Amino acid sequence: MFEVSFDLLVLLIAAGFLAGFIDAVAGGGGLITVPTLLLAGADPVTALATNKVQGVFGAGTAAVSYARGGHVKLRRQLWPATIAFGAAMAGALLVTVLPTDAIRLFLPILLIGIAIFFATKKGLGDGDRQQRLSPALFAATAVPLCAAYDGVLGPGAGSFYMLSFVSLAGYGILKATAHTKLLNFASNLGGLTVFALVATPWWMTGLAMAAAQIAGAQCGAALAQKIGARLIKPLLVATSLILAAKLLWEMF
Repeated sequence: MFEVSFDLLVLLIAAGFLAGFIDAVAGGGGLITVPTLLLAGADPVTALATNKVQGVFGAGTAAVSYARGGHVKLRRQLWPATIAFGAAMAGALLVTVLPTDAIRLFLPILLIGIAIFFATKKGLGDGDRQQRLSPALFAATAVPLCAAYDGVLGPGAGSFYMLSFVSLAGYGILKATAHTKLLNFASNLGGLTVFALVATPWWMTGLAMAAAQIAGAQCGAALAQKIGARLIKPLLVATSLILAAKLLWEMF
């Protein structure tokens, strides 16, 4: 029934829960699930495709949790989410022709920059700040760029969405986190749509991980809404630095 043995399935389910928790708070769940899938014997494309299967459920659960908490109105995000879906599909379609190795070279620098921004920027809390882009311009620029990356590679996309909402839309940390989740869901779904056609995801294993993702995302979103920026900021900094270190280790 499942594509892996029972002991590996237990490991992947545990990874799914932890990834769902971290993703709901700060993004970066792929940092846990993709390497675990590779460890379980998946080839890189299958690992990315299966990661989308379970990631869709975690991001969707977190989006609903934040909406129920009153931190985001999902209906107002339908148009940006549609853009994210299409951009992620385009990114996934281009994965065979784009120089993904070159993209990986810049990712550690970007992630370290994100960590430094959130660690050192004064005044970053749960209150909104000055808006630099209108909602329409934000949806037309920042959203498709983040979503296209999510379709091409994936890990770190949540951090890029967060940085965009805080630095360009002027959102506070908790509000930015809440607004990231539906877009992350849409770009995960867009990537999965393409991967389902051109790759072979581990569907049953991915769905088992998805159940754990849902539980982890509910826990993470609930805790983030209680604590806010005091939890989200340090976890975002930590996940960005760990992902950057992982990418550098793989390269060198």
